[in-house]
Amino acid sequence: MDYQNIITIEPGKRSGKPCIRGMRITVYDILEYLAGGMTEAEILEDFSELTSEDIKACLAFAADREKKLFLASL
Repeated sequence: MDYQNIITIEPGKRSGKPCIRGMRITVYDILEYLAGGMTEAEILEDFSELTSEDIKACLAFAADREKKLFLASL
């Protein structure tokens, strides 16, 4: 998935953390909700401005970042 049009990083917003479409909702927020047991449907219900594609982009971003960290450690 190409998350680059969905995940944005702006130095003045949320201390430069990766956010969803310029909003103040970070990738880490979404990952914490999912790790805490919330379903995608529950997140979308709580945050009506988000889409299923946004949540998938967060997962793709996290997977890509993890892969880059692993490769850098080799």
